[in-house]
Amino acid sequence: MEETKNINNTEIIVEMKNVKKSFQNNHVLKDINFKLSKGENLVVLGKSGTGKSVLIKCIVKLIEVDSGELSVFNEDILQLKDKALNETRSKIGFLFQSGALYDSMTVRENLEFPIKRQSKILPEDEIENLVKEVLANVGLEDTIDKMPSELSGGMRKRISLARTLILKPELILYDEPTTGLDPITSKEISELILEVQKKYKTSSIIITHDIKCAKITANRIMVINDGCFIAEGTYDELKESEDEIVNSFFK
Repeated sequence: MEETKNINNTEIIVEMKNVKKSFQNNHVLKDINFKLSKGENLVVLGKSGTGKSVLIKCIVKLIEVDSGELSVFNEDILQLKDKALNETRSKIGFLFQSGALYDSMTVRENLEFPIKRQSKILPEDEIENLVKEVLANVGLEDTIDKMPSELSGGMRKRISLARTLILKPELILYDEPTTGLDPITSKEISELILEVQKKYKTSSIIITHDIKCAKITANRIMVINDGCFIAEGTYDELKESEDEIVNSFFK
């Protein structure tokens, strides 16, 4: 665990400089600056409505920033057009808060879907092996022919993560991965995020307001409030903070 917690790699996967984003008079991101290193789990900790989800949607250009600089894999993502943007996005996994599984598809079909959307079609036996591999990695091999409606909330989160992993992304963006889950399942999902980091050597940004998730998963935590980062450090460093907003997460 301690070995995983110490990230000394200097290769930068994501960098934002002076990024701003408003929706009419609502200034959601006011002046965002940060770097994500290769192999690092960065937790962005903040209460609801502080701009966390907007931040990661800007990284994949689901939302256009108003101003500032944004690079992903050393590419200026703000300048990328359709083909180049899709190539960059293919290296990024996005775990939506809702899980976003297709209700009309079995688990197997949900996992096959992103593979079959690629321009390079793989042989059926290779697709089958990939599906079984990612299901084994999230501990749900026996759900392969079940429908999402037959699964618990925690199981759906695991399947959503498996679908994210099937394309072997270099960067994973987690949007509130433990929201709506009971404490035991939340802990299991947080530990799974850590296992994914170790096994796949991923770099990740984890958006959350769950301090227990942050404690388990984070190499580094940045606290966002009112569209700005107000604190940065390890879990233990921030736990000792005298800032009232930072301190409120640890009570």
